[in-house]
Amino acid sequence: MSKQMIVARIYVGESDSGPRGNLMEHIMEVLRDQHRVHGVTVFRGIAGFGSSGVVHSADLLRLNPNLPLVIEFFDEPEVIEAAVETLNDLIPAGQMISWPVTCNLD
Repeated sequence: MSKQMIVARIYVGESDSGPRGNLMEHIMEVLRDQHRVHGVTVFRGIAGFGSSGVVHSADLLRLNPNLPLVIEFFDEPEVIEAAVETLNDLIPAGQMISWPVTCNLD
């Protein structure tokens, strides 16, 4: 048996700020407490750049690198659509993507 789900991915920096401190932590609270999404994983990149072209990378000379984070979560379409609606005001345009997936339940 399989079920249609949606995966969403958000791209932020580890030093990005939200309305109540760290943006990543705020996003995770919203996804857990308000929307109870099925699963959330945060990936920390070793290097990356955004639309500005400024490269952020981990090296020994930088004490406080602003490394890229990818926040990925999935659930049923209704849950993800509601979560995305809530997060739209927090996330800069073009930094959140989503796509349909099939989840095997066997």
